[in-house]
Amino acid sequence: MHDAIELRRRLAAARLYLVFTPGLVTDRDPLEVLAAALPFVDLVQVRPKSSGLDARSDARETLEWTERVLAVVERSGCEALVIVNDRVDVARTLLERGVAGVHLGTDDAPPRVARELLGTEALVGLSTHTAAQVIAACDEPLDYLGFGPIHATATKGYARGLGPEAAWVASQAAPVPVFPIGGIGLAQAADLAEIGRAAVSSAILCAPDPAAAARALRESLAALDE
Repeated sequence: MHDAIELRRRLAAARLYLVFTPGLVTDRDPLEVLAAALPFVDLVQVRPKSSGLDARSDARETLEWTERVLAVVERSGCEALVIVNDRVDVARTLLERGVAGVHLGTDDAPPRVARELLGTEALVGLSTHTAAQVIAACDEPLDYLGFGPIHATATKGYARGLGPEAAWVASQAAPVPVFPIGGIGLAQAADLAEIGRAAVSSAILCAPDPAAAARALRESLAALDE
């Protein structure tokens, strides 16, 4: 299990959040793609479902993929934090194996329930899609927020995005780190440099060179630090 203070220090410094959806990788081993990108990634959310707003991760499938991801991270020697999507039960089962926490959608378990089940050390994140949801989340026991979609994205079925300006407003309003998500590639990441964070999926998993894509995304998000 991770140290709570160290976990939150690493979260505060995080820039690149990879939503690891194995089904997006059709021409290679998804774990090999993950391993290549890991040196440039701060958080990995294990999300073994392909698409659709109503899709929900299966507990067994999530458990098995999370175990594989934990093994890859351990072998790599990298410090990426592993987050479980949706499944508080799986996150709880694997806390002692190195899982850092859980990411919740708006229709998943309430944050307070997740906190009670996982304890004070684990990270709990939440997806938000409006300014009102960001404000409401300020009263919940959360460590970070996802906010989006910033741009249209086929991965989660959104035909239009909220735009980088809305993400900046959300990042300023929230007392916790905010990770813009949705339709973000290298060209779009530059618009998020002022926030300095982003969550991506296909931009890395579907890239011809996942390591180069992850490196370029990270550099773009850190551009204002140079």
